[in-house]
Amino acid sequence: MFRNLLIFIKQPILITLPTLIKRPLFILTVLSILGVSTAYAHGPSRLKVSESVTINAPAEKVWKTLGAFNSLAWLPPVTKVVMEKEPANEKGAVRVVYVGEQSVEETLKKFDDKGMMLKYKISKDNTALLPVTNYQSTLTVKADGDNSMVTWKAGFYRGDPNNDPPENLNDATAISAITGLYKAGLGNLKKVMEQ
Repeated sequence: MFRNLLIFIKQPILITLPTLIKRPLFILTVLSILGVSTAYAHGPSRLKVSESVTINAPAEKVWKTLGAFNSLAWLPPVTKVVMEKEPANEKGAVRVVYVGEQSVEETLKKFDDKGMMLKYKISKDNTALLPVTNYQSTLTVKADGDNSMVTWKAGFYRGDPNNDPPENLNDATAISAITGLYKAGLGNLKKVMEQ
């Protein structure tokens, strides 16, 4: 059987539309084999989260707080930030963000003071603290009259790249953790800025 299959594969095949119509079982078999093989070869997909909030405060005031890479006083679970590499507003700056005894290391990828935008990535993962890997995030502040629109978005992979991850490191848990963090953070930022 395999010898015939090998010969069949080695020889050029001319497939015409009438042949395809006459041989639906052959086509379905080939497609199902291809579908199964690609399903097992595919790893996790990149996940995305984006949250926004309107704040009743000038954009410059909000950016002064949000754009301070050396401080996350507005983000509720964070207990401290330690700068490992400065200056804090230049590409390559590194901070260690602590939540109790757990921490992640983050690196500033881009800082645009005029455009009120910063991009950073987690450079040392800690899936016990945040069940994600290859996390990159962008924070932006846009003026909206006398108000500000803050957007926090990220792309990341779940904490476990294997095909059958444990529940605490799967897609749903990763999305839930980031969404919860962003909603809590932006909600608290709004409260702090509007005082």
